Amino acid sequence: MSAETPVQSAGTFTRLRLRFRTWRGRRPFWAGLFTLLGGLPIAYFPYATLKLGTMSIAMATTAGAGSLIIGVLLFTLGLTMWFQQATRIFAGVAAIVLSLVSLVVSNIGGFILGFVFALVGGALAVSWAPGAPPQPQPLGENGTEGGAPQGADPDTAILRPVMDEPAPYQAPEPGRDGSSDRTPESAWAGGDDANGGYRVG
Repeated sequence: MSAETPVQSAGTFTRLRLRFRTWRGRRPFWAGLFTLLGGLPIAYFPYATLKLGTMSIAMATTAGAGSLIIGVLLFTLGLTMWFQQATRIFAGVAAIVLSLVSLVVSNIGGFILGFVFALVGGALAVSWAPGAPPQPQPLGENGTEGGAPQGADPDTAILRPVMDEPAPYQAPEPGRDGSSDRTPESAWAGGDDANGGYRVG
């Protein structure tokens, strides 16, 4: 074994974990899991024989075949939730109905365990909805994905100009050095020689 073997095994485990995480996120995983777990005790307990020392306890009933059918159907519905997401609402409603029927048919719903698991799994399947596909990130200034972060509040994400009334017209002020752009009085005081006899300024 080389020194790189632990690193390779860790990388493989990480890739498998991320694949399973992606697969789990695209379907009602927990709904299917609870429905599968609900079908096991419902189908198992009517045919099980428990031994306490030298005493055997048989919990089989006259409706043992019905318990087996309910358990198998719940197991099938759990797999359907995983691999046929389009039928999740039908599978969820069917799981809820079968869990209620198991209260009467199969030893109080597999001693309440199967009833509770199947009921929760059916409710999760009905309420589950697929998430929106991820949107591509805008390119940044350096050409990589992920531009500037956007504001959490859409009203503050875009800055809008403030519309104020235009300021009233003001005459130009003289320069800071005291000079003015008007014609000095000495230029027109001389009469017609300076500005043709008219006052300018």
